[in-house]
Amino acid sequence: MIMPLQLFIPGKNWCLSLAELASFLEARRSKYAVQFISKDFFVLSFIEKIDASTIEDLGGIIKIGDLAADLPTETFRSAFLQKNKTAQAQIAQTIADSGIIEKILGAESKKVLFGVSVYCAEKSLCAHSKVIQRFIGSAVKRGLAVHNRKSTFMGFAKDRRQPQLTHVEVLKKNLVENQAEVLLCIGEEQTWIATTIAVHNPFEFQKRDIGKPSQRKIFAMPPRLARIMVNLAFCTPGKLLLDPFCGVGTVLQEALLAKARVVGMDVNPWCVKAAEENLEWLKREYNLAGADFRIMQGDARSMAKKIGWEQADCIVTEPDLGPALRHIPTEPYALKIIMKLQPLYFDFIEEAYKVLKKGGRLVLVTPYIKTRAGGAITMNIEDKSAETGFQSAYPLKNELFAESTGLPEALTAKASFVDVEERHKIGREIHVFQK
Repeated sequence: MIMPLQLFIPGKNWCLSLAELASFLEARRSKYAVQFISKDFFVLSFIEKIDASTIEDLGGIIKIGDLAADLPTETFRSAFLQKNKTAQAQIAQTIADSGIIEKILGAESKKVLFGVSVYCAEKSLCAHSKVIQRFIGSAVKRGLAVHNRKSTFMGFAKDRRQPQLTHVEVLKKNLVENQAEVLLCIGEEQTWIATTIAVHNPFEFQKRDIGKPSQRKIFAMPPRLARIMVNLAFCTPGKLLLDPFCGVGTVLQEALLAKARVVGMDVNPWCVKAAEENLEWLKREYNLAGADFRIMQGDARSMAKKIGWEQADCIVTEPDLGPALRHIPTEPYALKIIMKLQPLYFDFIEEAYKVLKKGGRLVLVTPYIKTRAGGAITMNIEDKSAETGFQSAYPLKNELFAESTGLPEALTAKASFVDVEERHKIGREIHVFQK
């Protein structure tokens, strides 16, 4: 049985993006296999292809493409490293036969605007990716000209490192609606050619970030990351998600949009009020008439008394990450911060076990503190979690991957994922546990 292929372009933290995608699909019992992975793109085969609207439910995927054609990467090496004219003609013919031209022709405007983005996981060809991009663009342009259609091929600023359209560019130029972005994804052995069917909308996430009525400036979690964590928790429609350190309700917002029931708790009365305001705003803004949410004041270290035993299907939360730092700390000072926070985390883990249903997932953020020595100080919560009864959950299971992927063993052994930007002094380590 031939299974249709789809391509996924991840965000900057590709490993976290892959873990989210795998968790999202597994929670919905989708039948699929990962055929290829790189930091630039993933190729998955499905029994039934996922709908383009799925991208609205994901925080870590930038683009989704439907496969149109594929070729051995050796053909591209021959065409662009050895300048082989026959190989170049074969690539151009593959473009012509792929159906991509016919899709672009469906655009209503007389003059077609299209783009080509190249994602290269083959080192020998990366330096030639701009040449390859222009070649593919010219092949598409010639194919359109055969049908007497004038076209404009979107270019790039000279300083752009890779010939890739951003999700904002694709959105603003309506390339998804016009089926007019070609994705060329070059692997070590195979190269895939696809049409973009969906693109991440940063404006919606931005709206939920800075558009909500109550803001929190320090350590504010981006809605994009909150959605990733909600998906890592196997949060599907109808489930009860609990955030015991809810702050202004960012995780709760994303869970509500995932059609979950949510309960938030925070020891700070201002946060309780702010979270309520933000969820009421979300309910109005996104027309969530049936939104089921409850916010309460309370200490997460004794939450079982308020929530009850085995009530939550999943817990997604970020406790205190420590003080806002002006400078990167020394190792001893970073360790001091961790040791001061540790009792809070350990007490919380015990309470989380009481409140979570059997089989439920806990997705928990701990501090990842950079140090002047160039390393990082983290919190070891694995031993405490195991002692309490939790098991580490591994989103990237071996059985999800085709043998040809050559999956690194380190990926299947990952139960936590670091998310930190260069400008940050304290990042996040995201742990996934199961009861």
